[in-house]
Amino acid sequence: MTDTTNTPLPTSPADATSAINEQAAGRPFKVLGIQQIAIGGPSKARLRTLWVDMLGLEITGNFVSERENVDEDICAIGAGPFKVEVDLMQPLDPEKKPAVHTTPLNHVGLWIDDLPQAVRWLTAQGVRFAPGGIRQGAAGFDICFLHPKANDEFPIAGEGVLVELVQAPPEVVKAFSALAAASA
Repeated sequence: MTDTTNTPLPTSPADATSAINEQAAGRPFKVLGIQQIAIGGPSKARLRTLWVDMLGLEITGNFVSERENVDEDICAIGAGPFKVEVDLMQPLDPEKKPAVHTTPLNHVGLWIDDLPQAVRWLTAQGVRFAPGGIRQGAAGFDICFLHPKANDEFPIAGEGVLVELVQAPPEVVKAFSALAAASA
């Protein structure tokens, strides 16, 4: 895997098209499964009461970012390559953006087998990405976000939902491939 930290996203569908013209007939990546669900609120304490105290999720980490205006507890459901994160988020400053608490279901993260290829292909198809490019996320994986709103240049978006694409590590790709092969 190449280092994609802070890799800029293509700026137009035309920019991405040349990189994937040999793959034009098919999708050159796979969505493997749910990587995370992020839930925002004004107080992590209230979110923890439900998700940790009542439902039994384990807090596995914490992530604080001034840039993202977030203080989040990283929780987990499941184990191994099928573990799904549930991020409980509150804003560092409720008056600043991004306002992680204003949309209770903040975003859904999807495991992707080849994130750079997915970004090139999706951009060429007219999918709008949020600013920031491919970068390292809270859990240490390369990530980027599909914008929740389309525009004239990029007419496909999350229709109100922020969608995070997450580069799956090799063990997750292998586990999902084995699962797919066993069910074929």
